[in-house]
Amino acid sequence: MSVKPAKAMVLAAGLGVRMRPLTDTMPKPLVQVAGRALLDHVLDKLANAGVSEAVVNVHHLPDQIIAHTAARARPRVIISDERDQVLGTGGGVVKALPLLGQAPFFHVNADTLWIDGVRPNLARLAEAFDPARMDILLLMAPTTSSIGYSGLGDYAMLPDGALRKRREHQVVPFVYAGAAILSPLLFADAPAGEFSLTRMFDAANKQERLFGLRLDGVWMHVGTPEAVAAAEEAFFESVA
Repeated sequence: MSVKPAKAMVLAAGLGVRMRPLTDTMPKPLVQVAGRALLDHVLDKLANAGVSEAVVNVHHLPDQIIAHTAARARPRVIISDERDQVLGTGGGVVKALPLLGQAPFFHVNADTLWIDGVRPNLARLAEAFDPARMDILLLMAPTTSSIGYSGLGDYAMLPDGALRKRREHQVVPFVYAGAAILSPLLFADAPAGEFSLTRMFDAANKQERLFGLRLDGVWMHVGTPEAVAAAEEAFFESVA
């Protein structure tokens, strides 16, 4: 029986290098799409999924994010301050683990953006996460129907949702959409300091405990200033 995660980790510490010049004076999570900061789009979705507390890590221009989220009640935002450290996507989670507790939690990139289909994707993730079979469940977007993405994909997916990592020179149909459910047990042997979360994805993959769920709706890769306009267009079409 799946239990809805009550907590989430939101990665907001990146430098947003490809988003320059916007990110020279503003952290990427505060870049606006369709009248709301990317970070608020994410936090709104988490609130709707029943999350009561979101740990948001900060590094680049941290005070802007701290001020921006201070008044939020749903979910309540707890800051994990990394302004004096570079921990990477994995090390950031390890630092936040004491705040996240013992239960599986949502893990979302602050700059991911998608339009939900009939049912919200975070609710679908919570239903599909089976701690007996999986340590990680990734939301996977089909590369062909995603906006602003032109890469080779990240994983192929078997009928039961098990993921297979893309090999060099291979093209695969799914890209990680920047939202997942992770079990804290994953980090029992995690290294100290800076490391990438992909190390954990790979470890779970070796154990056959890395799964994916196909995103229902449209995923948008908002990596560059130009991508913001494309994302806004898709957004306004979806509510028209």
